[in-house]
Amino acid sequence: MNTKQIDYCIELAHTLNFSRAAENLFVSQPTFSYQIRLLEEEVGFAIFERSGKGAALTPAGAQFTAFLAGMRQDLKRAIEQGQNFSARYKDSVSICMMVRQALYFLPEAMRLFGETHPDVQILPIFQYENSAEVFFRNDADILFALRENARQIPGIQVHDLFESRIYLIADRDDPLSSKDLVTGEDLYGRTLMIGGGSPPALRTVQHRLTSSGKINYFNSPDHDTTLTNVAAGRGICLAPGFLNDHSGQFAWIPFDCPESFSCVLLSHKEDRRPSLSAFVKTLQRLYRDAVAFPL
Repeated sequence: MNTKQIDYCIELAHTLNFSRAAENLFVSQPTFSYQIRLLEEEVGFAIFERSGKGAALTPAGAQFTAFLAGMRQDLKRAIEQGQNFSARYKDSVSICMMVRQALYFLPEAMRLFGETHPDVQILPIFQYENSAEVFFRNDADILFALRENARQIPGIQVHDLFESRIYLIADRDDPLSSKDLVTGEDLYGRTLMIGGGSPPALRTVQHRLTSSGKINYFNSPDHDTTLTNVAAGRGICLAPGFLNDHSGQFAWIPFDCPESFSCVLLSHKEDRRPSLSAFVKTLQRLYRDAVAFPL
């Protein structure tokens, strides 16, 4: 299977017409049909059903072409990254996190680091689920994590970054948005969105509030769904400060509780590149200097 056959297959799955697909890819129909037939012979099953009206995907073909489309996109990104790298950079440091807002100062760190290390590429990787797996299979050089998830893991180095407290997220028109500090009693009679992969410290606070019997709760599968429900007026929620994108869409009010989150960066212990160390120190300096910045 080659990239030309993959492109032919994806195009035919889109048009379901051999003549139109061949025309779109600027090849003759006999050449196009021959390459599709070779591909089907290689994989060992019919991808398309032929008829006088054109083509239709077989059930196996529908699954196969969906996979091919994803693989082609990954290949395209890999080629583009390779082209970018070969043109400008001599080294690359990748950093993985679950969401973009987890590291608010990442863009500034990349800018400052680029001034002193113009030949080193910083490559952010956003993996909403299983970001740790990306790091531990060595597909990322640095991982944003909570210290509680980094205990007793061999072969890693832990770099302290910042302490993040818990905030209440509410609509900006909510009466609670005018408060400087929200207490548990302020939430009595309200509906609290909970769940969505909350870290242990946050689950502790949620359980303490809901077990009072004075706060309603609603299970939400993930943070984005929770924010959608908050925007729709269906409830309020608690979240770590590092999830705040500072867009101003919601009110983030500090919540009165002792729990907080120790945010760290993990790197592989054997990776002693000066460029990686310099980038970690750049991020650490930015967070250290942001004394009055809400985290």
